[in-house]
Amino acid sequence: MAAPDEHVGSTEIEPPENERTEAPVTADTSGSEPEEPDPDEEEESEPPGPKIRETPEDIRLEATANTVAVHPSRDLLVCGDVDGDVYAFSYSCTEGENRELWSSGHHLKSCRQVRFSDDGLKLYSVSRDKALHLLDVERGQLVSRIRGAHGTAINSLLLVDENILATGDDGGTLKVWDMRKGTSIMDMKEHEDYISDITVDQAKRILLTASGDGTMGVFNIKRRRFELLSEYQSGDLTSVVLMKRGKKVVCGSSEGTIFIFNWNGFGATSDRFALKAESVDCIIPITDSIMCTASMDGYIRAINLLPNRVIGCIGQHVGEPVEEIAKSWNSRFLISCAHDQLIKFWDISSLPKMTVNEYRKRKKKDGRMKSLTKKALGDNDFYSGLVQETEKEEEEEEEDSESDSD
Repeated sequence: MAAPDEHVGSTEIEPPENERTEAPVTADTSGSEPEEPDPDEEEESEPPGPKIRETPEDIRLEATANTVAVHPSRDLLVCGDVDGDVYAFSYSCTEGENRELWSSGHHLKSCRQVRFSDDGLKLYSVSRDKALHLLDVERGQLVSRIRGAHGTAINSLLLVDENILATGDDGGTLKVWDMRKGTSIMDMKEHEDYISDITVDQAKRILLTASGDGTMGVFNIKRRRFELLSEYQSGDLTSVVLMKRGKKVVCGSSEGTIFIFNWNGFGATSDRFALKAESVDCIIPITDSIMCTASMDGYIRAINLLPNRVIGCIGQHVGEPVEEIAKSWNSRFLISCAHDQLIKFWDISSLPKMTVNEYRKRKKKDGRMKSLTKKALGDNDFYSGLVQETEKEEEEEEEDSESDSD
């Protein structure tokens, strides 16, 4: 019997000398050197790089965000949620590159609004806990706090300049703060209900407030005095912005109507525009004539002012109220947060190039808005592309039928 050790390592058996087969050798008739491997072929075998998207991926939060603000010079955003937490994220079109940078839980109740300073180094936040906080943007650390800044929950915040900011609360009180002293320099209660939004003119002289009592307030912060209230409008006034190079003031309302005031004609509206929307909760200007609105029905619409037209749909949080929208520092993206606990990104780079004619086109039979982004009616780029092509064909047909009827 053979010893067991004799079988160890004997798995390779060489054939006899006369039975060995050599690999066929092809003669090189050209007399040239053997070909070097093609570097392009080697590169093809390497794994593909990260996917580049048209917009950053959605950011999923642990709670509903009330507010979102975008850094003035970087791909960085900050949001505040109903639990009182503030989060900072960097965002990127490279898939998988969105990052949470820090979080802050200094507020005891729901964080209502966050705003960056013009240099992007400071972040201010206000809350239902009646406090005003100043945070360091790089580290997310609390720099200073004004406890009990208002007698009731603070709802709105506006940075006038690097030292002056304004806050409005649920009781209708407006305060203007000098942050160098940490004290208020104006404290006025002219509204009967919550202050939903605040804006200021380019000269930093006139402060405008929108209120749940249906009026717009006018305050002179240079002279530190109240000027007037507009006449009452139907529904709550939910937002206020300046358009047409400051010549028009636009207010959104809970009734889905946009109210338009002339500058220096604050007492009564000069025009109004009713949207087929449940509300116009927030407005952000894109150009002098084009603005984006967000609503309780989840739709983000692009609106042209004078002539008043709904240009189309930027996007939607399906069936979920949108809390706030913001524009990225380079005006490429519109960023939105809603009750679905998502922060979404929409490509609006082509929006400033759009023009609206005085001539009103015939409306589509199905009542659908024109989709202005690939994700306007869903996240599937393939099907949304088909939607855009179909809409383009429909528009051409409409124009042909209109010219025939003319």
